[in-house]
Amino acid sequence: MLQKGDKLRIAILGTRGIPACYGGFETFAEQLSTRLVGRGHSLTVYGRCAFFEDVPRWGEYRGVTQRIVPTIRHKYLDTPVASLTSFVDLLWRRFDVVLLCNAANSLFAFSARLRGVPLLINVDGVERKRKKWNMLGKLGYLLGEWCSILFADRIVADAEVIRQYYAETYAHPSTVIAYGADAIRRPAGETLAKFGLSERAYLLYVSRLEPENNALGVVQAYAKSKLKIPLVIVGDAPYADAYKAQVKACAADGVIFTGFQFGEAYQELQSNCYAYIQATEVGGTHPALVEAMAYGNCVIANSTPEHHEVLRESGLFYERNDFEQLAARLSEICASPIMVDEYRAKALAEAEARFRWEVITDQYEKLFYEVIGA
Repeated sequence: MLQKGDKLRIAILGTRGIPACYGGFETFAEQLSTRLVGRGHSLTVYGRCAFFEDVPRWGEYRGVTQRIVPTIRHKYLDTPVASLTSFVDLLWRRFDVVLLCNAANSLFAFSARLRGVPLLINVDGVERKRKKWNMLGKLGYLLGEWCSILFADRIVADAEVIRQYYAETYAHPSTVIAYGADAIRRPAGETLAKFGLSERAYLLYVSRLEPENNALGVVQAYAKSKLKIPLVIVGDAPYADAYKAQVKACAADGVIFTGFQFGEAYQELQSNCYAYIQATEVGGTHPALVEAMAYGNCVIANSTPEHHEVLRESGLFYERNDFEQLAARLSEICASPIMVDEYRAKALAEAEARFRWEVITDQYEKLFYEVIGA
């Protein structure tokens, strides 16, 4: 029997793979897996590629084994097919514990129980509330929530509001472990020059360009504010062409769309902005928000319970989806650099106290030992 302190064989499923090149869960998988490898554990992170795509099925990244399984590139099929092929592959491997990302991937999680492998599921937010899904998509996510509570040895929520949702909706307990962030600060350089930006002279918004993330409301608020400081929109979305076209059509002069940015380019953009805008309305702890805090940025956030839980007193808020008020907030901070500096210091202190990746890794490692009975 494994004892606490023994080195574990751990699999992470449910992301597009590492290194991160899509969203928060990919960054989570990269940060957690590489840190656990540094502690002596054996990590395998599952990723995905299209069927018949000629890519290596095995690889290694910073000591982490990469296992690539096939899927179908389609808005409604990509995630469930990748989940199915991952769990089928898992039947032929030996792991001490499995961490599954996103409740949507839990439809086939029973196979881990068949093998007797302890399973943790980080359920993410309440995804069925996202506007991008039709009734079939919402039903799939609802089924994913049920499968999570049926098949997981432990549910992990990244925010207290998500823990409360599962407690109130399903009378099911969960463990709260937040998302992490460690800032790698970079001076203004090639990325800022590429987009014609200057240090501390642009507003930053980071998110997938989907309706519930409110990029449209942000560009409308920016236009209403009539500010001269540029607004930088970082992000994209693979299945939201109509919405992206609407956002870009409404964008005023001064709005710069960069598409997805990762690694050094993303670090440079976070390191040098004047203020950061968090406009999302669905989900738990949003990775980009925690990262903006870790970079010591002044944050203006949509007034949702999740954002209040993360920021506490370290950020500014506008009433939920009131983009006229957001416009006023933007004008206010651009006229008040002293206030911006005060909130920058508050955000940094909050992030360092609660969201460092080493602390998050400690919490997951402890939970792994708990669920295997060590």
